[in-house]
Amino acid sequence: MGAQSTGKTQLLDRIEKELTAQGTIVVRTGGFGERAALMSLPEMQRHTSAATEWAIAQGIADEIAAAALPGREPAQVVLADRTAWDALAFYYAAQEWHHNRAHRLERERLRLLAATQAPKCSLLFATVLDPAIPIRPEHPCDPRFRSVVDQYAHKILTEEGLPHIRVTSEAHSQDRAVEHALSLCLLEAPV
Repeated sequence: MGAQSTGKTQLLDRIEKELTAQGTIVVRTGGFGERAALMSLPEMQRHTSAATEWAIAQGIADEIAAAALPGREPAQVVLADRTAWDALAFYYAAQEWHHNRAHRLERERLRLLAATQAPKCSLLFATVLDPAIPIRPEHPCDPRFRSVVDQYAHKILTEEGLPHIRVTSEAHSQDRAVEHALSLCLLEAPV
């Protein structure tokens, strides 16, 4: 999980290639931003409670579908490019951006919905924003908003006590993350 252009997709690309080379059946989920746009759901600074709930529910559905795609062997590893916690971080950031505060019960409802997914995660990476790395053109976003999302992502992880590995933009941090993922996935999903 993490803010835009912090290396999540590239990290998963590396992990997927390494696992596939080892003969592991890997399926990825993601693409929520594109699908949300097609449905005219508000994104980024305009992220709403409904968009958050949709992203969490879509993530759940995608992970279930990815684990058993018709016509092929079940996935041994499912890599999720976005987590339920990401949706919550975007929601909290959008609320702050607009100087709003959602009703306590709405915030708690969305937090509980996201929490239902925590037990399914064998490994959670949290990418760390490096402001020196520019936002990719295909993910346009206000740099200040991206920073707020990053702050909320790491705050959520701390408040929820979610075990995770912080991954910076430095090569050695990314290499360690890939090695950790490979050792865990190959132990849990032997070929």
